[in-house]
Amino acid sequence: MPSPAQTPLTLRVAVESWQLDPAALLLIVALGLGYAWCRRAAPAERAPMYCFTAGLVTWAVATFSAIAVYAPVLFWMRALQVLTLLFVVPFLLALGRPVTTLRNALPASGRRRVDQVLASRACRVAASPLCTSAAMLGLPWLLYLTPWYVASMGGATGSATRILLVVIGFGYFYARVQSDPVPRRYPPLLSVGISVVESLGDGLLGLVLWLGPLIAQSYYAGLQRNWGPSARTDQSVGAGVLWVVGDVLGVPFLAVLFKGLSTHEKRRAREVDAELEDVADTAEPALWWEADPQLNQRFRRG
Repeated sequence: MPSPAQTPLTLRVAVESWQLDPAALLLIVALGLGYAWCRRAAPAERAPMYCFTAGLVTWAVATFSAIAVYAPVLFWMRALQVLTLLFVVPFLLALGRPVTTLRNALPASGRRRVDQVLASRACRVAASPLCTSAAMLGLPWLLYLTPWYVASMGGATGSATRILLVVIGFGYFYARVQSDPVPRRYPPLLSVGISVVESLGDGLLGLVLWLGPLIAQSYYAGLQRNWGPSARTDQSVGAGVLWVVGDVLGVPFLAVLFKGLSTHEKRRAREVDAELEDVADTAEPALWWEADPQLNQRFRRG
């Protein structure tokens, strides 16, 4: 069978092109079965289940389909795969509320252990805004601007890189969405601010790839691909995928954050109203003239 570099990418080829990643397949199946078992032990609302299932399916498509087959051949296809594994899949998995699903399926002792792990210093540090944001923002820069990019095109390094993208992305969205129990809760406004900074960082990377030198030029030249876009056009399209498509995919995430912000503000307003009512109920009734210092001294009640 001809290599993907010698086979032009058409609709028919895209439908027929598949590859197997045993490590990813094992992980996807294990997560799917584990999630299904937890839901069977403790049934819950369906929306998170749909999101988690969609995340696993999207993960499989990005890892086994033509996206994975042609990711080592076309720069823009590799960018699409990175974007899917780092942003789309983890966001859907986080919306699936896997920690809540697992915790609800465990007995009381198991729930206490989960709570103890989440309360540990290691989890608090790993899920902090600094760590999750630095990993999410720095990973694409390291991937594209170091020899890691070529090394991750295949073999065990490629498989490990694809899984790492999902893990880093999930850590970021798990800590930002906060629909699950988290080691420490932060104001939703902080997550909105972090998202803006992260979007600017992705845009800067897209600009560097668009206007900068060709990435892995020797590698792509060695493929001897004689079809499709030129190396420069291919990289420009890939930069656009990371920049423009990444920002478009960030809209649902911002919508979730703003919904959380609205819920947080409403809850805070209710708490303030309750505190004011408590103060009003416990305060001693006062006459109108008691508010005036002079009158209060003259006519104060004994």
